[in-house]
Amino acid sequence: MDVRSVSRVRRTIDGMIASGCRRIILNLADTSFVDSAGMALILLEVRKMRSVGGLLSLMNVPDRVMRSLKMSRLVDYIPVSGGSARPKVHELDPSVRPLWRTSVPVDGNDLGPARSRVEELLGTMPLSRDDVFDMTLAVGEAMGNAVDHTDGCGVLATVIAYPDRAIVEVTDCGDGFRLGPDEEPVSSCGEERGRGIKLMRLLADSVSIDVRSAGVGTVVRLVKLVPARHARA
Repeated sequence: MDVRSVSRVRRTIDGMIASGCRRIILNLADTSFVDSAGMALILLEVRKMRSVGGLLSLMNVPDRVMRSLKMSRLVDYIPVSGGSARPKVHELDPSVRPLWRTSVPVDGNDLGPARSRVEELLGTMPLSRDDVFDMTLAVGEAMGNAVDHTDGCGVLATVIAYPDRAIVEVTDCGDGFRLGPDEEPVSSCGEERGRGIKLMRLLADSVSIDVRSAGVGTVVRLVKLVPARHARA
C-alpha cells in the first residue's frame, strides 16, 4: 500500500462509505509494505468512518507492517490485529456464576431497539468501544438470521456478563440449526446466512450455533473476551 495504490484503495473505501457501509475491515495479509501515503490514507479513512458512526480496522497485519504502524502511532487510533492466531476461548468453569444476565425481546419488524439495548448492556462491561461496536454488529447479524428464518416471532437476545467474557445468546423458534465453532457454513444453509455467520466469526471471539436444549429452534452463542487486564477472578 504505497503512493501507487492508495488512489485505488481510497476510491474503493470511499465508495463503500458513500453506499452506507459502516464496518470496513482491511485484510493486510498480502501487504508487504505501507509507506507514508498508505499511512495517511488509513488515518483519513478512519476519521471518515468515525464521523459517520462507523469503524475501520486492520487484520492479519504482517510483522514488518505492524512495526511501521506502531512507529506512526496508528495503532493508538485504530483496531489492529496481527497475523497470529486468535485468542483461545476456553470452556467456562461450571462453578463460575454470571455477574448478571438480561434478556431483550427482538421485534421482527424493527431490530433497532433490541440492537441498541444490547449495545447499551455491553457498554457497561470492561470492553473497548470498538469491541462493543463489533459485538453489537455480530449480534445484529444473528438477530437478522433468526428473523429471516422464522416468522419473526419468539426471537430473544440474552446478554450474560462473566468476569472474563461477554456472552450474547440469540434464540428463535425455527426449525433448528447446528454449526460447531470450527465448522464452515455450507451452501445448504443459504448464501446470506453463510455470509452472516462468517461476519459474526470475524467480529466475535467465538460463535457457535446449536438447536435449543428445550423446545424448538436455534441458539446462536457469541463470545467476546474481556481484556486480561480487566478480567476478574
